[in-house]
Amino acid sequence: MASTTSSDAAKRAKLPSLTGLRFFAALSVFFFHSSLTDSPIPPNAPINPFADASIADWWSTAFGKAGYLGVSFFFVLSGFVLAWASKPGERVTAFLRRRLLKIFPNHVVVFAAAMLLFAGSAVTGVADWLPNLFLIHTWWPQPTVNLSVNPPSWSLGSELLFYMLFPALIVPIRKLRGKTALWGWSAAMVAGMIAIQLIATYFVPDTPKSTITPISGMQFWFGYLLPAGRLFEFVLGILLARIVLAGFWPRQIGFGVSAVLTALGYAAALVAPFQYGFVVATIIPVAALIGATANADVEGRHTFLRSRPMVWLGEVSFGFYLVQGVTIFYLRSLLGTTTYSVPVALLLIVGFFCTSLLGGWLLFRFVEMPAMRRFGRSRRQRQQAPAAVSAPYENRARVPSQAPTPAPAPTPVPAATAGRTS
Repeated sequence: MASTTSSDAAKRAKLPSLTGLRFFAALSVFFFHSSLTDSPIPPNAPINPFADASIADWWSTAFGKAGYLGVSFFFVLSGFVLAWASKPGERVTAFLRRRLLKIFPNHVVVFAAAMLLFAGSAVTGVADWLPNLFLIHTWWPQPTVNLSVNPPSWSLGSELLFYMLFPALIVPIRKLRGKTALWGWSAAMVAGMIAIQLIATYFVPDTPKSTITPISGMQFWFGYLLPAGRLFEFVLGILLARIVLAGFWPRQIGFGVSAVLTALGYAAALVAPFQYGFVVATIIPVAALIGATANADVEGRHTFLRSRPMVWLGEVSFGFYLVQGVTIFYLRSLLGTTTYSVPVALLLIVGFFCTSLLGGWLLFRFVEMPAMRRFGRSRRQRQQAPAAVSAPYENRARVPSQAPTPAPAPTPVPAATAGRTS
């Protein structure tokens, strides 16, 4: 049975639980990065801090697909929240201004920090770092470009494409009517994700092999990093928003069921062929988790995700995701190849977490929020409502009459090496 929530009620709903859920997606990326056996920055020493080989191997295996899951979540969430907050007749220039402010100020600050601390001595020329600055670097198949400077920023290249295309994509999707059309197109998006991996497997050159993955560098780029291939997740998110807004979300799929599905999907990703663990194994659970969480907010059902601490963690999650290239990769490189006993290794990971969280808050408080306040609206809008402040995160979905707000998603995200990255 579908949800009986009216479309009008859905449009009035805020989605604080989705904001809180963002943090767990960013956290999954953090654990992935902490498990890497090869750092993406010179001297490419292991990041995994455990001296006991069996524990180090377990840590690496357990979180080996967590980054992929987190980034896929962010991409679907981006489409969902942009569609939720959009309204017909919105000016494209106003929309793009807010979206670009969402990602570029934080990106430029972390880009500068990475260049100063480690990337400046690693890049061999302007051609390596300039595409990263403008977030077009993931259109290049070379790892020296698509994972340059601050490796987690690769996902922002896909987000930039999503933002540019959203004003055109939302028009035909708004015209879809009825449950069959919306669910049918959602299924088509999943089929597109499967097709991307089939093409990567059978038509993209499988040599030379990546040194740290069972597939080639070209297959990894085409199947994971290339922004065009990630559009299916973004469009699925737009369709899911329409489904929830229309009251078509099945009540049987609640937060608990979707959480179990996510755990099962992650288990499947761990045993599936490598490239099918990027998106395919987890996309249906991710979609269920986002749809069920949003529907819980629409219906006014309480979830722990909407508590004030969780919403705060969700708000800083984009910065938390983005600074990991500095806080984990760089700080770990200062320790060299040293590994540690279990208690010390765990304390080190906690230290990385706290440093990343602090960095994420600093970006949110002193970069993103001021940029959104100052430039998030046109001069005319600021003069008419000088006291209003644009909400900083797109996943804090508002009624269309309020200022739409920008994700990570992800960050983030849902970014380590040419072979293992999120």
